[in-house]
Amino acid sequence: MRRPRIFVARGLPGRAMEFLAEQADVDVWPEEMPPSPEALAERAAGCDGALTLLTDRVDAALLDAAPGLLVVSNMATGFDNVDVAAASERGVLVTRTPGVLAETTADFAFALLMAAARRVVEGDRYTRAGRWKTWGPEVLLGQDVHGATLGIIGMGGIGTEVARRAKGFGMRIVYHSGTRKPMIEQETGAEFRTLEEVLREADFVTLHAPLTEDTRQMINAESLRVMKRTAVLVNTGRGGLVDQAALYEALRDGVIAGAALDVTDPEPMPPDDPLLTLENVIVTPHIASASVATRSRMALLAAENLVMSLRGEVPEHAVNREIAERWSERVSRALA
Repeated sequence: MRRPRIFVARGLPGRAMEFLAEQADVDVWPEEMPPSPEALAERAAGCDGALTLLTDRVDAALLDAAPGLLVVSNMATGFDNVDVAAASERGVLVTRTPGVLAETTADFAFALLMAAARRVVEGDRYTRAGRWKTWGPEVLLGQDVHGATLGIIGMGGIGTEVARRAKGFGMRIVYHSGTRKPMIEQETGAEFRTLEEVLREADFVTLHAPLTEDTRQMINAESLRVMKRTAVLVNTGRGGLVDQAALYEALRDGVIAGAALDVTDPEPMPPDDPLLTLENVIVTPHIASASVATRSRMALLAAENLVMSLRGEVPEHAVNREIAERWSERVSRALA
């Protein structure tokens, strides 16, 4: 079996690169910014596998430009940057990296929730601007988190971890998800609701749903009007879950009290985006999973998925395992 050739779309933390170099001939994109679609296609051409990030669009055009690709290992929980149908049609296995970032992302979602509730970022700006003159009984009044109602949209791994943290703060938890989660309900006291009921009842709404055609812009002008005027929206899921123009208007006009976004649409958010002119919004650069330990685990899992696949084995986190039989024949022929 010949030594496989792989392309890695960015430098990786931890020992993932060392692991890959032991197993394959590795070409790494050297820049901080992601490769353009043209550069990605050029570098992936002639490779057996590619390790991609959520910033890399893997579509039919890329796959046609790199007909030798056997595997795309996506270093992300989601895979909305990958045209899985196009990959399956061409016999390319797609893998992802779930299960390693739930607690870290939940920590950050809760950090955003608390920062928005207690106006932490506003307070920092207030102090830096020299506006702190004295203690005042009505200066930067925020919302209590303890005892408040938290609405979770998407009770997967991250949503579940957020619920566990909310229980520790004595919060009432309501949630909406594709399926009910009886064990999580029993553990945390979470109550299943329709989407509208979650929006109507919650003091804080946190988004953890996958981005699909059904969930795209699920938070829009109509749904924002359902929420309490004192409510805070937190999004660490995907930027496309929110209609940002509608969110700007809602925050500007006091329809809801605040928002904290770690994901935006597009990414990065342009510096002239109107949301950035508002005091009652926090925007961070998609860093919810950005702890040293978690990003290192993600990178190593993506590398392991890639290497395992190039041995002809189907990893646990394969997205399109239904193509396994004809895909394994491709691997055997290509790497013989």
